[in-house]
Amino acid sequence: ALAHQSRRNPPFLGVINGEFAPCPDSPNCVSSDAPDEGHRYRRWTVTGPDSWELIVAVVASQPNVRIVEQTQDYLRAEISSALFGFVDDLELNLRGEELAVRSASRVGHSDLGANRRRVDRLGELLKSVELIY
Repeated sequence: ALAHQSRRNPPFLGVINGEFAPCPDSPNCVSSDAPDEGHRYRRWTVTGPDSWELIVAVVASQPNVRIVEQTQDYLRAEISSALFGFVDDLELNLRGEELAVRSASRVGHSDLGANRRRVDRLGELLKSVELIY
């Protein structure tokens, strides 16, 4: 039942009033909009006006990633863990020249830092192809 439950679309995603949904109290979420240090992740600066489509392409090319929603300034992707098939949600929101990010597990309490590492790796990748700095 747990694996089935983790695949359900959570009701708390998207951008409302210019911000991502708040992270839960659990430590398995990072967000550019989090008010507290434990969940906060910095925003990136995009390198140019054409960066968004390329950023989306980079995210889509990653393993175990399925893009489920995309607009001209918002992306939501589901990322399945290779071992247990747990689903995490990755969100990106282009806000002018800034790129906000949120990554969260759907189930469990601690992710042992997996969401922060995922966002770190994505940031390193986007920097390496000069889409953000």
